[in-house]
Amino acid sequence: MRAGLFLATVLALFSGAADAPVRAQQLGVVQSDVLVLDIERLLAETAYGQKLQAGIDAERDALIARNERVAAELEAEEQQLTELRATTPPDEFSEMADAFDAKVTQLRRESERLSRELERKRDLAPVQFMRVVQPVLGEILKEADAVALLDVRSVILRADVADVTDIAIARIDARIGEGPEQTDAPQE
Repeated sequence: MRAGLFLATVLALFSGAADAPVRAQQLGVVQSDVLVLDIERLLAETAYGQKLQAGIDAERDALIARNERVAAELEAEEQQLTELRATTPPDEFSEMADAFDAKVTQLRRESERLSRELERKRDLAPVQFMRVVQPVLGEILKEADAVALLDVRSVILRADVADVTDIAIARIDARIGEGPEQTDAPQE
């Protein structure tokens, strides 16, 4: 009788242990203390990450077009000044040249400021992205009963099953879509 009870207990324990991976697979997230995630893929493959990148690309293209337009206008203005040099009194021409130089300096500063603002937005986009998707990643962490979620670039060796990037992409797209309305400047 005692041997039968022992055998039943052992079988129950092993059958429960065998069900654990099945339950984990049903959840869609492996049960692990540590999970890994490819943040670059999240940015590139989620609708929200693509929206952020498209916004930055559009601003970059607009800035390039503005700079090209300003350069063409300045070149034409410089050509006019060159043509006027021969027929304009020296002191009057000097004033015109100084005004042109001041205009060029002001436009250059404005272009540099706009470039710095765009660079700042580009640098802050991943931070903004992670703030928005953090609740989804937190749920995945909780489902896996994990204590850490690491970027794949900081891991030396890992089992592929610990990578939850595909699950994260699917859930972010389902829950967040293209994300919140874009603000003028990402928050630091």
